[in-house]
Amino acid sequence: MATSHLTSQHRPSRIPNLIGGSFVDSKSLTFIDVINPATQEVVSQVPCTTDEEFKAAVSSAKKAFTSWRNTPITKRQRVMLKFQELIRRDMDKLALNVTTEQGKTLRDAQGDVFRGLEVVEHACGMATLQMGEYVSNVSVGIDTYSIREPLGVCAGICPFNFPAMIPLWMFPVAITCGNTFILKPSEKVPGASVMLAELAMEAGLPEGVLNVVHGTHDIVNAICDDDDIKAISFVGSNVAGMHIYARAAAKGKRVQANMGAKNHAVVMPDASVDATVNALVAAGFGAAGQRCMALSTIVFVGGSKLWESKLVERAKALKVNAGTEPDADLGPVISKQAKERIHRLIQSGVESGARLVLDGRNIVVPGYVSGNFIGPTILSDVTANMECYKGSEIWMILGRSTFRFCVYLGANLISWSSKKQNVFS
Repeated sequence: MATSHLTSQHRPSRIPNLIGGSFVDSKSLTFIDVINPATQEVVSQVPCTTDEEFKAAVSSAKKAFTSWRNTPITKRQRVMLKFQELIRRDMDKLALNVTTEQGKTLRDAQGDVFRGLEVVEHACGMATLQMGEYVSNVSVGIDTYSIREPLGVCAGICPFNFPAMIPLWMFPVAITCGNTFILKPSEKVPGASVMLAELAMEAGLPEGVLNVVHGTHDIVNAICDDDDIKAISFVGSNVAGMHIYARAAAKGKRVQANMGAKNHAVVMPDASVDATVNALVAAGFGAAGQRCMALSTIVFVGGSKLWESKLVERAKALKVNAGTEPDADLGPVISKQAKERIHRLIQSGVESGARLVLDGRNIVVPGYVSGNFIGPTILSDVTANMECYKGSEIWMILGRSTFRFCVYLGANLISWSSKKQNVFS
């Protein structure tokens, strides 16, 4: 993360906050460079929002809640109907911004936006989900009613890997239900959130219903601690998620924390070779492995040797390039720090005795020599005590035997072993 305290007039554009219906430049003295991971060029700068600006955003959301909660659900739906129309109109612009800031291919970026759009479309039909229940005569002279009411000011804290989809998981549903919202995008990829906020305002969202603030740990902690914020939705790493859950829950907030995953594929001996290899490569290397549902472990029942050459051949055929290039299958990882960490874990696996079947560390992309590129990498003969696998282990019980397969969870790396053990040992 690069921070700047700039006074020069010659500087990249600065990302604004959205507070009370207006896009305003932050008065912060600290800005973070938003870097194109394929070129290392500074795309823009995002502020570390000041405490006063954050409080102003919460105050505007709290004020807007009074009238927004009483706005008919059909009117809130109409805003969403217009919002989804505008997202479709600007789909290509949004996708290009996602690729520029995050690095994924344009095809993946369009999918990023489209999957978020599906949530907006779901919000357009929110009226039926807002219906309560009525039961008559549950006891003598007693009828029961249940009424769904909005909570108040809610907040969303987003990761870097899906700059459009995950914000759209959060605020469209929250605001259509009558809540107001504070959105904190990842400081690495703020552009898509701001563009979406602009579209929401164009769609007719009243001022203060949606607010956008930027920053890092201080803003996250402020969201957790503020008494006027009633609920938080988070997507990101395990460490951050556990911190947010504990800190916000201690203040009595509702917390939804979606964190990391360890995903395993089980391949049976009679599986279709071509279909399986295509599925494994897409699941393991798509989005440069930077998604919580990325496949990191393959469990080959009966052994992996017959599959190894097929996987390597298919993985080698993937084109690693800048996401804006039309032939790109894989873009760069998000930062130099992420690339260095992946290199360290690959090397630690080799030093611990793993067999490096395919090494993507020394890949060079013509025209993008400074990019954070890592080619598809496959490790075999990994054991559960290796650093490249620690933190997760799977035991697949099959009859009287169990097969243990181990892998590093990270970008562009699949690994396996095929040691057979007695299930009762």
